Amino acid sequence: MNIESFQAYCLTKKGVTEELPFGPETIAYKVAGKVFALTTLDRTPFSINLKCDPEKATQLREEHDCVLPGYHMNKKHWNTVIIDGSIKDSVLREWIDHSYDLVVQSLPGKVREQLV
Repeated sequence: MNIESFQAYCLTKKGVTEELPFGPETIAYKVAGKVFALTTLDRTPFSINLKCDPEKATQLREEHDCVLPGYHMNKKHWNTVIIDGSIKDSVLREWIDHSYDLVVQSLPGKVREQLV
């Protein structure tokens, strides 16, 4: 996965916006104003931050060298994934989906209904 395909995939999700809340180098993907994915434009290889269930976050870090505690994030709920080619794109899309779904589940019912 490259940065362009990551961006395009995030934007296919219902209700997603792409914003630059932390400056011109960091792109945040939000649903209903809540971040579910982040990436920076000034790092090589590029990396993404994704929200994750705490147990799953720990498991992924143990199983994959490219998965680290979330950089500048709550390390219990966020992972940083270094996109170095060691994880298949289909798996990365599953992790993005998981992050998006966690954020959507935390939204008020009325907002969730608008996303269906």
